[in-house]
Amino acid sequence: MLTYDTARKWIDRWDRQQEGYLPGREDRFKALIDAVEAGVGRPDPLVIDLGCGPGSLSARLLRRLPWATVVAVDTDSLLLSLAEAGYGQTTGLRFVSADLRTPGWSERLGLDRPADAAVSTTALHWLPEEHLRAMYAELAGVLRPGALLLNGDHLDSDETTPTLARLERAVHQNEERRVFGDERPEDWRQWWDAVLADPALAEAGEARRRSAAAAAHEGSESGLLSQHVNALRDAGFGEIGTLWQRGNDRLLCAVRS
Repeated sequence: MLTYDTARKWIDRWDRQQEGYLPGREDRFKALIDAVEAGVGRPDPLVIDLGCGPGSLSARLLRRLPWATVVAVDTDSLLLSLAEAGYGQTTGLRFVSADLRTPGWSERLGLDRPADAAVSTTALHWLPEEHLRAMYAELAGVLRPGALLLNGDHLDSDETTPTLARLERAVHQNEERRVFGDERPEDWRQWWDAVLADPALAEAGEARRRSAAAAAHEGSESGLLSQHVNALRDAGFGEIGTLWQRGNDRLLCAVRS
């Protein structure tokens, strides 16, 4: 059985490898949660965490907003196992296994009212554009009018402002060099190789292998800012813009019309 201590060890290691791509990761978390706190208009919001991974954002959000309810959804069974073992006793937090690429995913959330916000960090760029569009359209159907979508991710603007896009990447790369130099944390693939080799996670790893198709990242990624803005606008979101930015790492916000 996966223990709390083992889960937290791997979640902490996950956070460190993510920081290797995002030196300002904690600042982005803070900005996102600031926006939820300021924008939902109630102390007990219902929030959906899209592509929650091992629960890092959900846990931070509930530390700031302890009266919130967070429904965290992901399709990767190993990451959800870590999340359940590490954060499953957190009041107000519930994890759901569902594939955002599959129509009807929102029915698995078990919501008893429209949500006040949906949040995500470093996850939605994995969705090919057709799935991203369908996901945003379905998401709009479970958000109340005025609800927020807050998506923190690397989103580039090459097709509209190529010079700015180049400078944004340069700002990000220079920050990485200043923070890490030649001592970069392990990368995403190294983390996965290590976690799948841990005997304590053999059962969770085998479950993931059996559902490898569900967890796989396939097709072209949606890494352009315009892909998200256009998909959100077509899904019925009104105001759309960047709330926080450091290089090409940004927090995109959209308001449900």
